[in-house]
Amino acid sequence: MSSLTNKQILLGVTGGIAAYKSADLIRRLQDRGAQVRVVMTQAAREFITPLTLQALSGNPVHLDLLDPAAEAAMGHIELGRWADLVLVAPASADFMARLAQGKGDDLLTTVCLATAAPIALAPAMNQGMWRNPSTQHNLQTLQARNISCFGPADGGQACGDIGPGRMLEPVQIADAAERLFQPGSLAGRKLVITAGPTREAIDPVRYLSNYSSGKMGYALAQAAVDAGAQVVLISGPTNLPAPSRVKVVPVVSAEQMHKATMENLGGCDLFIAAAAVADYRPRQIAEQKLKKNQSEQMTIELVKNRDIVADVAALTDKPFTVGFAAESENLVEYARDKLQRKNLDVIIANDISSEGIGFNSDDNAVTVIDAGSEIHIGQRNKNQLARELIALLAEKIRK
Repeated sequence: MSSLTNKQILLGVTGGIAAYKSADLIRRLQDRGAQVRVVMTQAAREFITPLTLQALSGNPVHLDLLDPAAEAAMGHIELGRWADLVLVAPASADFMARLAQGKGDDLLTTVCLATAAPIALAPAMNQGMWRNPSTQHNLQTLQARNISCFGPADGGQACGDIGPGRMLEPVQIADAAERLFQPGSLAGRKLVITAGPTREAIDPVRYLSNYSSGKMGYALAQAAVDAGAQVVLISGPTNLPAPSRVKVVPVVSAEQMHKATMENLGGCDLFIAAAAVADYRPRQIAEQKLKKNQSEQMTIELVKNRDIVADVAALTDKPFTVGFAAESENLVEYARDKLQRKNLDVIIANDISSEGIGFNSDDNAVTVIDAGSEIHIGQRNKNQLARELIALLAEKIRK
């Protein structure tokens, strides 16, 4: 599986006849799992239209540094933050010179100055321009700043000359981009993760729920996609922003979460049930707001919700299935019972009675339990913990 899976690549296109190859390059990158956005210089628009690259990338093409609409939506700073890699192909001699001088006189050079992502160039120019000492000096300056150079190739050129300066073929550039990244531990895997609480309606204004914030499930989703997985996050109501590059399926009730889970299991390799799903729901939902009466008591009849993780684990072709156990006593004993009773591969247990961890906290501490082992991971930030858990689960899947 490609190391470009889930990577966000900002493709810069500068002026030159090789710009026609940029269209094919977009497809080559997308075929390897990358998301592509495009920035074009003014000169590039003389060789290929923004509409062509927009249609191929599926995203608006960014053109001008001082375009008010672009700055309001995704300006040079946001583009730089979005990118995992800035790839300029073709990179003209003029662009290389301006980048070497640290200029920020158009959108593309400004993005290159603003980004913390790696930058790679695929030069394309006449063989005389490539051999010119100024161009070679600029190349050395850029390489000293850890900017990668892909090519150029040697051969016939549009002007009729023969020599170095041809842009590499799109497949070669995509290969070189792949080599900049290590494959993730979950590259090529599909994960379905549930997160957050569920709400079980009593009437139009009241519901039963719990204290789950969704932070652990969201952190796991982000860690999984960073490890190269395709991730579907089925989320109950939370106040959290959607993780980057994750498909989020919003739900409210346990029944909705069960339905969404079953609908998204196709091709799933790993299912993680991190949601705090309500065990029960009201048998009947009042159509109108229930009024307070003189009685000191109100009786609401509850019925059991379907057990999502148990239903997934019972499937004939079940994915590797991971449950969570939030306990306030007898942590390992209760978690191991749940592991066996529900036919889970792994259960992650945490003690919600411990101060500073669990629901609504930014930290957690867990014990990872399977049929033959128990691994305790001490208190740490949920984002850090999620990365450790994903690495651990990826290793268990490989074995």
